[in-house]
Amino acid sequence: MTDEILKIRDLKKYFYTKHGMVKAADGVTFSIQKKETLGLVGESGSGKSTVAYTILGIYSPTDGSILFNGQDISKPWTKRPKHFKKDIQIVFQDPGSSLNPRRSIRQILELPLKVHRIEGNVGREEQAIRLLDKVGLPADYMYKYPQAIGGGERQIVAIARALATDPSFVVLDEPTSALDVSVQAKIINLLMGLQDEFDLTYLFITHDLSLMRNMAARVAIMYLGKICEIAPTVEFFKNPLHPYTQMLLSSIPVVSEKEEEYKPKKIIPQGEIPSPVDVPPGCNFHTRCPRRMEICSRVDPDMVTQEEGHLVRCHLYTGA
Repeated sequence: MTDEILKIRDLKKYFYTKHGMVKAADGVTFSIQKKETLGLVGESGSGKSTVAYTILGIYSPTDGSILFNGQDISKPWTKRPKHFKKDIQIVFQDPGSSLNPRRSIRQILELPLKVHRIEGNVGREEQAIRLLDKVGLPADYMYKYPQAIGGGERQIVAIARALATDPSFVVLDEPTSALDVSVQAKIINLLMGLQDEFDLTYLFITHDLSLMRNMAARVAIMYLGKICEIAPTVEFFKNPLHPYTQMLLSSIPVVSEKEEEYKPKKIIPQGEIPSPVDVPPGCNFHTRCPRRMEICSRVDPDMVTQEEGHLVRCHLYTGA
């Protein structure tokens, strides 16, 4: 009996534009264990949100498979059984745009209950109050509107809405990036507490590696539609292998000399990030990599295992 809740194999999502084909996700493979948090990290345009939206069914995959609790959900969203839609939820990056400003908090929280016909021992109003209580907001917030509360409180309401269907898997799409630093810690602590209380599994998407140290059990790094490296969080920060990963970690700001000692040696990338419609052949990072070899411009490396649970896609470790 596997403990995997999500298993993605060779997932591809291509978009066709007037300028050419964008391979937003190009052969992405990873899995997530039940009650685990996997951090999916990458710069803007790396394809991490595309992977999430394809899992959710907002996009249909071009190729590859998505297994949720052992069942294939790679088909278009309209063909998925309703219980899948109930069991997989998302918290979007910007609560200002993800919450309907014309609906009260009560209406926002009751809508998923109506859509999924969730009938409890109490009425929907009481269920909405309980949802607010779960996330630490007072009951009288039901009568407020999103524009009347702060950004952090709006995101807390969005989290409460995601919990309304009693999901087991939640996609967190940069849930703190639109918030003040003073509010971010509160949101992270709330998410971690809810995970423990309700046995939730998270796919945490971010471009902020600092968040991953305490939030995620494992970290996956994306660059131009491909996974570069996957590792347990402790191992990831202790022993980053891919030059791109080392570059990201070396650029994290620190406040003490002791913290600086733990960072990889500063790596300065060469050139600019290639256009997503003109990705270079071979390893897609080779045009910026200071450690590139001749083979890197010709052959796309395979993902190889270096240590248990630590995988990297780089010719430095393939024996090429």
